[in-house]
Amino acid sequence: MGALVTLDLPDDSPMLGLPWIITFGPLGDDDEWEPVVCGPYERPHALALAEAVVAEEQLMAVVEPLLPALTPEEIRGEIAAAQLAAEDEAAQVDQADLYGDFEDTIDEELELAAEREPVAAPRTAPSRDEVRAGFARIAGLLTSRGA
Repeated sequence: MGALVTLDLPDDSPMLGLPWIITFGPLGDDDEWEPVVCGPYERPHALALAEAVVAEEQLMAVVEPLLPALTPEEIRGEIAAAQLAAEDEAAQVDQADLYGDFEDTIDEELELAAEREPVAAPRTAPSRDEVRAGFARIAGLLTSRGA
């Protein structure tokens, strides 16, 4: 079994309506190959497809929204935000090393998350027709944003 990573968003998040992609990559450091990016999909389809693949393979799947950046400035802003988030994560890792074993901290956080969230049944992967219908809806979204 592999791993699935995605954003935990509130039910009213506008990001839920964006197109989503899946990036599949190696789960561990032993494998070295270029990640495979698939999509765009509607979020439920992306999650179901990613779950279906990682359920049977030792892979990591990252499901994330495509951000509709229209200018170089918007793209630079997204890059800056990602860099800032990486710096914050690095600082958290450094603090964890100062105050205890990082692995223990992660294990505790995972246990707490498991206690809070009920385990959902795996989603059923969408059919080809369902995915194609999702593509059509995404195309409609993308073309209506430019109008």
